[in-house]
Amino acid sequence: MSLFKFFTFLLVLLLQIMGSDPGPSLFPLHRCKTLHLVRHAQGTHNVEGDKSYKAYYSPEYFDAPLTPLGWQQVGHLRNHVHACGLSKRVDLVIVSPLLRTLQTAVGVFGGGDYTDRMDVLPLMVANAGNSGRAAISSLNSPPFLAVEHCREHLGICPCHGRQNVSNYQLLFPAIDFSPIETDEDTLWKAKVRETSDELAARGLKFMNWLWTRKEKEIAIVTHSGFLFHTLNTFGSDCHPLVKKEICKRFANCELRSMIIVDRSMAGSDPSTTNYPGKIPSGLDQPSNFPEEDRPKQY
Repeated sequence: MSLFKFFTFLLVLLLQIMGSDPGPSLFPLHRCKTLHLVRHAQGTHNVEGDKSYKAYYSPEYFDAPLTPLGWQQVGHLRNHVHACGLSKRVDLVIVSPLLRTLQTAVGVFGGGDYTDRMDVLPLMVANAGNSGRAAISSLNSPPFLAVEHCREHLGICPCHGRQNVSNYQLLFPAIDFSPIETDEDTLWKAKVRETSDELAARGLKFMNWLWTRKEKEIAIVTHSGFLFHTLNTFGSDCHPLVKKEICKRFANCELRSMIIVDRSMAGSDPSTTNYPGKIPSGLDQPSNFPEEDRPKQY
């Protein structure tokens, strides 16, 4: 092998390691969505589960609520999203319909303390899930939508099962639960565990569903396993360090903001910021007009 071929081989190998196009790239803004991904705050199941994974199999932690520390984490994240201006930019909050995610979502992205009034429903009633917390208002907050596609790893672990939707509707009156088709939990099975591949496929289905939404900036409050397996299906076209950044596991109440792009032309929304130019009309040749035939610009 000649020296030139050897170095060419090394260059190709390096590009494969770093990704096929390691440099910056461009994509139309109207074919992108901004996702603010949030893992729920500490639940009661996390406390014992961190000591021994067997705790996740205990019926005691069915639909585990947040711990007092979890509510502190919610307060800190709420302060952050207000300080950075994110609270005013989010068009929609999508939340997994489990108690700990619902509590996290309304605590972070909801309004202030609720005061009784006929025209505004509370996002959360007082003491929901025996939390000891005051009611949370839906005033000046984005809409909330509960979606089963972003639930945690289904099956076996009672902490991943949900209550009847009718129970949640009483606790979280201003959240829209209409996408959920059945009152009872028909997805969680006591003796059948969803495989990692099935979870990843469900995550991709959820991501594809996001393209049917008109909203461009969406907060998603979900679970560690769902985030890990879903995000691991992305990033193969990135530098390995970027792939690692995308796929690393979330801490309790961690938020990461990411962009997803529509490479397939599936999105049909027109740009709201593009401008066609040539107004008022006049001589204006396109950029691919032959150089020698262009009029001089003054």
